[in-house]
Amino acid sequence: MSYVNRSTVEWQSAIGENIRDARIAREMDQQTLADRASVNRVTLSRLENGDTTTVATLIKVIRALGREDWFDSLDETGGGLSPLALARQESREPKKRQRVSRKVQAS
Repeated sequence: MSYVNRSTVEWQSAIGENIRDARIAREMDQQTLADRASVNRVTLSRLENGDTTTVATLIKVIRALGREDWFDSLDETGGGLSPLALARQESREPKKRQRVSRKVQAS
């Protein structure tokens, strides 16, 4: 199935399955992962079953699994600085003074 044509429920189910698979691959039970993510075990179970949870819960669980790389696909900059961050950085750098050419000074 195309990613574009997935419903919200299908996305929730697919994400839950990926989380469950990652947890099992690490030989963790739900309680251990829930403790590491600082979430309730029932909340983790709901996430794994494709039920509605918060984005904060999803982020906590993904971090507890050590799978922050899953967020890379959401980063439009490809891991580099965003245009806004680049502009902020450039505005903090001291400006270089431009020199007037000697020909202009002699006039």
